Amino acid sequence: MKTIDELLAEGVAGKRVFVRADLNVPLADGVITDDGRIRAVQPTIAKLAEAGARVIVASHLGRPKGAPDPAFSLAPAAARLGELLGRDVAFAADTVGPAAKETVAGLADGGVAVIENLRFNAGETSKDDAERGAFADQLAELADLYVGDGFGAVHRKHASVFDLPARLPHAAGYLIATEIGVLKKLTDEVKRPYVVVLGGAKVSDKLAVIDQLLGKADRILIGGGMAYTFLKAQGHEVGISLLQEDQIPAVTEYLERAAKNGVELVVPVDVLVSTEFPDLKGKTPADYDTVDADKIPADKEGLDIGPKTRELYASKIADAATVFWNGPVGVFEHPDYAGGTRAVAQALVDSDAFTVVGGGDSAAAVRTLGFDENAFGHISTGGGASLEYLEGKTLPGIAALED
Repeated sequence: MKTIDELLAEGVAGKRVFVRADLNVPLADGVITDDGRIRAVQPTIAKLAEAGARVIVASHLGRPKGAPDPAFSLAPAAARLGELLGRDVAFAADTVGPAAKETVAGLADGGVAVIENLRFNAGETSKDDAERGAFADQLAELADLYVGDGFGAVHRKHASVFDLPARLPHAAGYLIATEIGVLKKLTDEVKRPYVVVLGGAKVSDKLAVIDQLLGKADRILIGGGMAYTFLKAQGHEVGISLLQEDQIPAVTEYLERAAKNGVELVVPVDVLVSTEFPDLKGKTPADYDTVDADKIPADKEGLDIGPKTRELYASKIADAATVFWNGPVGVFEHPDYAGGTRAVAQALVDSDAFTVVGGGDSAAAVRTLGFDENAFGHISTGGGASLEYLEGKTLPGIAALED
């Protein structure tokens, strides 16, 4: 895989360089609430611009249905990128149409432009190779070189991620190189004890990675909505908590395998429960309580790990040499249920381990809760991509960059 430094050594001055970034940032009323992904790709874009390249930045945002939708415009991301770079960033209001062509043609050496959301074109995500390839052909006309640096999208077989690199000389950006290096420390070069914390809503999203980790991790700590399927598999009632009944057989088998393999698979011992969500301010303890995990009332829902579980999980992380965390362990967006996720983040900070926060909601949580990003070994920009790498899958966007 060619690195961006090798590409720079060959010379990029005056050349049009297409950077597939991941600017898929959360927006609230058009305002970016977490710019972590933009900051992550900034070094690649800045280095190319400083070397005199004409940089064309492209990304997806959200899930528009193959047509323009103002709610998913990349205009706010382009503006924020300009602020971070300290230079003007042009914005094209389409992907491969007149605006994109005119904007790219107007770039001077060292100039930077962002083209509109790639998913406004149905060819970007099409499952039809010909349709996807046709869109990649149009994108290729805009550029001379390709740099892949959108790690959050490398597990997608999309036109700009998979098909476009085959049409242009290509290299991996700094972010992708860093992400792959970190993931190797979680697979091929693991320092032990190796502790994995898995949260999030659905156990079905994590089954494949649990399957792999049962042969690699020393401890797996379970939280979030997925924990209630584990508790149910152990024979406990879970009230009206999130539950995937169809996953109980698989979870039961994983619990048995963990015991057989000597892997500690740890589930909550107490949980924060409520009869109603999310507005609990002013409610009585009867509405808002902490109970043992095997005593969840029939009319209540588990929404966070309890204080005993927080202490237990912190103790399981304390002596770790490597920790990977993917998925909040409670509904952290609501202050009443942020305590468990905060406790896990603090345990990572307090440990001497190499700590990796696995993207997505976990990355958003540590920022929302006010943690210093530098207190963690690495905060990934791609939760789904990280999980699929750990599952042992071939990532289309990485394969496309390999020669």
